[in-house]
Amino acid sequence: MNEKKNANPAVVGLAGFSLTTLVLQFHNVGWCGMGPVVVLGLIFGGLAQMIAGFQEQKMGNNFGYSAFVAYGSFWIGLALIILMNHFDIYKSSTTDIGWYLFAWMLYTLGMWIASLRIHFMMSLTFFTLLTGFFLLVLGHFFNPVWNVVAGYELMFCAACAFYMMLAIIINDLAGKVVLPLGKPFIKS
Repeated sequence: MNEKKNANPAVVGLAGFSLTTLVLQFHNVGWCGMGPVVVLGLIFGGLAQMIAGFQEQKMGNNFGYSAFVAYGSFWIGLALIILMNHFDIYKSSTTDIGWYLFAWMLYTLGMWIASLRIHFMMSLTFFTLLTGFFLLVLGHFFNPVWNVVAGYELMFCAACAFYMMLAIIINDLAGKVVLPLGKPFIKS
């Protein structure tokens, strides 16, 4: 009897995360405005990532469930902060946003620790995300130049997530490892 193969929802979650992160960094380094960030934050980084997370829950993947639903919520929340600031509704100061980023840095610390049991690329992606949040917190509390530094660093984070997405798709299509993800740092 042929059993139906389930698609891996991580490919959508990783794509939403990587592309939305990348475009926000284009803004942070001064290459584009906020319009594309808001749209991606609401739809691809937000809604699509959350849908991927709920599908990960059905697959029994607690890590993917938590990561995609949480970061999907992050993007929707950030887009709403940007919109509320734009329309003068419950305005958030630079330090208010700094505290928002600090809270997400703490969540990311926990996810990075958990990622050490998955594979090298997952750990690298979460380490670069953790570093990026730290730099953004510095930029929002101390000196905005750190936001630009974070922009370039988080472009690398986005590339890591994009690589993982491509590896899942290409390895599945090839039926073998074409793009390696590496071994976990901590073996269960």
